Amino acid sequence: MLAPGVLVLAATPIGNPLDASVRLMRALAEADLIAAEDTRRLQRLVRSLEVELSGKVISYHEHNEVERTPWLLEALREGQKVLLVTDAGMPVVSDPGYRAVRSAADEGLPVQVFPGPSAVLTALAVSGLAPDRFSFEGFVPRGPGQRERLFADLADARRTLVFFESPRRTAAALAAMVQGFGGGRQAVLARELTKTHEEVLRGSLAELAAWADGHEVLGEIAIVVAGADTVPADPEDLVDQVLARVAAGERMKDAAKEVARTAPGVGARELYDGAQKRRG
Repeated sequence: MLAPGVLVLAATPIGNPLDASVRLMRALAEADLIAAEDTRRLQRLVRSLEVELSGKVISYHEHNEVERTPWLLEALREGQKVLLVTDAGMPVVSDPGYRAVRSAADEGLPVQVFPGPSAVLTALAVSGLAPDRFSFEGFVPRGPGQRERLFADLADARRTLVFFESPRRTAAALAAMVQGFGGGRQAVLARELTKTHEEVLRGSLAELAAWADGHEVLGEIAIVVAGADTVPADPEDLVDQVLARVAAGERMKDAAKEVARTAPGVGARELYDGAQKRRG
């Protein structure tokens, strides 16, 4: 019996081929079997990277995952190196891959991840909104009722929210966010990240909704929305809170950590240093 192979999940560029990692390029060249969300896009990628494939390529997407996951497992049992890639970014994250990972894990077959580009993290990083607590909410639901219920459920969430959306539905999604979160909530619309026509728009949800209503929205869209009540706190007030806790008997290090937990974007070290400086 052959030793089990390894299922490798590899992130692919979300726009710019130069973001491809060396590990991805080597994996493409060495894999015995490549499961690709779109085989034509894979071929374009390998041509741009000047990589020559030696393994078999099969399609693996949301419509055939159930049917083809057993193929991947059989290849793993035979000792093959199996590579799974999606159109862009990290497999599993709003893309195919979860079923394969879950099935491999259930059988005790090894799984590796070659990290790389991620539209979620790229959008969060460029947004300028608090990154300390965030959640990826996937694609905005298509139905108006589903959108309203989702945004109502998330209205009081204090974490930063990241959504994907189709360009055709972006205006409707932003209008629904205005109703669910309030027009004054700060947000960022990121379009075509890492590509030639990359665009990042910052403002209130009302401003972004007005922009989308008056423009033809094109490209891949990510919407990042600030959490509820995440108005930046005055650092001096936060230092006062740290010192008040210290006066009440807490260790300064612990006090700084606790206050930082309530202030998005502010680090415990920053508060600790500020409190130490204040005390002289």
